[in-house]
Amino acid sequence: MTAALFLPDLLWEPLITTALREDFGTGGDVTTQALLGHQKTLRAVFRARHHGVLAGLPGARLAFHALDGATHFTPLMAEGSTIKPGDALATVEGSAAAILGGERVALNLLSHLSGIASTTAAIVHAVEGTGVDVCCTRKTLPGLRAVQKYAVRAGGGSNHRHRLDDAIMLKDNHIALLGGTIKEALKAARERAGHLMKIELEVDALEQLEEALSCGGADAYLLDNMEPDQLRRAVSMINGRAIAEASGGITPDTARSKAETGVDVLSLGWLTHSVTALDIGLDIDA
Repeated sequence: MTAALFLPDLLWEPLITTALREDFGTGGDVTTQALLGHQKTLRAVFRARHHGVLAGLPGARLAFHALDGATHFTPLMAEGSTIKPGDALATVEGSAAAILGGERVALNLLSHLSGIASTTAAIVHAVEGTGVDVCCTRKTLPGLRAVQKYAVRAGGGSNHRHRLDDAIMLKDNHIALLGGTIKEALKAARERAGHLMKIELEVDALEQLEEALSCGGADAYLLDNMEPDQLRRAVSMINGRAIAEASGGITPDTARSKAETGVDVLSLGWLTHSVTALDIGLDIDA
């Protein structure tokens, strides 16, 4: 795992604990208890069943360790690796109670995060050579933001704000709060921001962008739901004075045409909130 993909166990553990508590209920894994008891040990292998990009092994490891600290988990491929059907991703050895009890939580997380990484990688590949960053947003599932954004990085993407306190982002509802005046919103934002706090302004019309640029502007502009011709004009108006970010209506089919307009960033909320899980299985090694 590269330094860029590191996420401390401290951020994985609450998710794993919550998921295991949800799965175990008050009686635990009664199926495994009935069939095998707690003494039997086994070895199992995580295998890819579809092409994609791997993400989530640290979480899978903790799903078993939380149930039995003696469980031995061995990654066989690195996070962010391209995988194909049949690839062995990791092995886990230990008590049957821990492995069968943690299996679903481990697979749910691994499949979901690998789905995010795989989809991100596909968009990154689609815009290759344009110099554009593919970025996620705060449209994450409750409680999963840290690991979903980690999965985006595993797929070669980058992260937008993690939280509301990362940067000032003026959207349409914020502008409406001040009577629709962009100048007043930017003024208030600059008065509140420290020297390290960036300001981004969302605009959905070139007239709004012109108004913003005429009064000192922002550090970045979110160009929302603009077609390629509008994006090219917006990039020309910004003229390198700020970051140009395209958002809205970006799909695998439209990503390249929007990237080629000269914007710096493509941001896609669906990278985290509605991707398809990657098919991964856990097979007992006979």
